[in-house]
Amino acid sequence: MTTILIVDDDVHVLKLIDIHLRKEGYQVVQAADGMEALNILSSRTCDLAVVDVMMPYIDGYRLTREIRSRYDLPVILLTAKNQIEDKEQGFSSGTDDYLVKPFDPKELLFRIKALLRRYDAQPDELLIQLRNTRINKKSYEVHTEGRTLLLPLKEFELLFFLASNPMQAFSREQLIEQVWGLDYDGDERTVDVHIKRLRERFSKLTADFHIKTVRGIGYLLEAKRV
Repeated sequence: MTTILIVDDDVHVLKLIDIHLRKEGYQVVQAADGMEALNILSSRTCDLAVVDVMMPYIDGYRLTREIRSRYDLPVILLTAKNQIEDKEQGFSSGTDDYLVKPFDPKELLFRIKALLRRYDAQPDELLIQLRNTRINKKSYEVHTEGRTLLLPLKEFELLFFLASNPMQAFSREQLIEQVWGLDYDGDERTVDVHIKRLRERFSKLTADFHIKTVRGIGYLLEAKRV
């Protein structure tokens, strides 16, 4: 049975989410703060975490970073704020999705199911081999030319998505949707920044792939497969 950890210092929110998740057949574990959540994760396996941002002791951003560094499970952040700076901080912490309070429990369920499907991908879907370059989504590492690189989260996810769809051009809007999510309302130029960083990292390191600009459209990855 799929187990979901919900972390919130508001007992009413905990109860609301608990009721709806159990109706869908999920097993639910509750934590009132980040410290309790980490203690739970150290002793039992959870498949997804729903984390409130504003909590005592350890806030949701820090808890998300801790989860990211120790466990391989998706995280949805809940917050009462809807400012772009808060979303940016959330995604920088490593969250997979972001939901603003008050929210419709059905929307939370939709997002949970979508994330679980993504994380339930078969092992071969988590590994891309481009000649001598291996992009491993299980460990979030890139191995190339005898080196192992740990990229910032969004750089890795952008590279992985493009490498999963070689020779297919994507607009900046499509890349934002796939990598940053539907709720991201920042500037599309963030795609250009991340592409530039990826090119700087790999252009002199390997010839196994190139990220090309498609004029009037966006970007594509040209790859040499095994």
